[in-house]
Amino acid sequence: MEDLFSKRSAFAINPIREEDTAAEEMKKRGIDVIKLNTGDPAAYMPTPDYITDAYINALKQKKTSYSRAEGVPELLEAVSKRYKRIYNADFDAKSVITTQGLSEALGIINSALINDSDYAFIFRPYYPAYMTNIRLAGGDAIFGRYYEDKNWGTDVDDVKRALKEAAGKKIKYMMITNPNNPTGTILSASVLKELVDIANEHDLLLISDEIYDEIVFNGAKFTSLCQIAKGMPYIVMNGVSKNFDATGFRVGFIIVPEEDYVSKALKQKFSDYARIRLSVNTPAEYACVEALNNVKQHDIEIKNMVSAIQERINYASSMLDENPCLSYVKPNGAFYIFPKIDLSRLAIKDDREFVRSLLQEEHVQLTRGSGFGEPSHIRIVSLPPKEILGEAVRRINRFCKNHSK
Repeated sequence: MEDLFSKRSAFAINPIREEDTAAEEMKKRGIDVIKLNTGDPAAYMPTPDYITDAYINALKQKKTSYSRAEGVPELLEAVSKRYKRIYNADFDAKSVITTQGLSEALGIINSALINDSDYAFIFRPYYPAYMTNIRLAGGDAIFGRYYEDKNWGTDVDDVKRALKEAAGKKIKYMMITNPNNPTGTILSASVLKELVDIANEHDLLLISDEIYDEIVFNGAKFTSLCQIAKGMPYIVMNGVSKNFDATGFRVGFIIVPEEDYVSKALKQKFSDYARIRLSVNTPAEYACVEALNNVKQHDIEIKNMVSAIQERINYASSMLDENPCLSYVKPNGAFYIFPKIDLSRLAIKDDREFVRSLLQEEHVQLTRGSGFGEPSHIRIVSLPPKEILGEAVRRINRFCKNHSK
């Protein structure tokens, strides 16, 4: 058996779901498990009717064959119009590749760009699939930092220092996440501008994961990379999973807005990869055309969703304030809280033991911060209704009290 699997298969892990088997076994025994590990808004806020009706209509119209590899033209045009409408970005439909969620987008990008021993520059804490896909492609990471004491902002001088120390290594791209998963914080326009300048200086392709770009609250303001990175090759990733509350549709986008030589080459290569897997879910694509084009209905739905998320985030945060063993930076985007565990106060050795023991004792499933490259933290998904979320936080607080030194 030791020769059956590739060496790279060892990297096929997802810390967000690593406790799923244990949680499922507990549920089979009739135990009430509160799952706060997966960022799935559709599990608590049903996908809007106007989107699911469009899916049903696509099925009725027999739109069930393979679609164009890059995506149905109407959807690519809808993505282009959305970015023009919201960010005044001027790119056409040919700049968009439809993917099976951002998971496939990451796979395509890394397969297309990373050779053995190449590097990507990513910031800790990071979404776990970033590292997984880099390593599956044979590469590794150079790390920057989001600093907790800077409200999970980054230090541009440290980025420059890290790149200088990595001189001689082939770094293919720099990845940012904005709004951030797992911290729920947002990079300022001024920091984005500095990162664009650094990427230009070091000839790095800059990639921005903006899957939560409309889920912004508590008075925060979001700036898209496409508003700043003019005239240079860059990539924006987005999709319908979060903003349009349609996680199970598995529809994402790779956007390459510019028309320089490198950008044109990227579009062609990503198209090559799209053709390998034939197409994404065709009826889902047509449903997403309606999701993006029905601006009036979307504005109502996203306003209601963000209002509910803000209320739930702030409610859970206020309850966590009662826990001396946890501290956090208040989020203003996405739907996560990312508390730091004060292990000096607890008879627990690390965040992995915290998560596993919490599940066994209090039946709450979280994700360990070390899975995001940030040990001694936990990620709390704050999507359930207040009564469920409140019960989960009460259990977390009780767990910490029971394990206090």
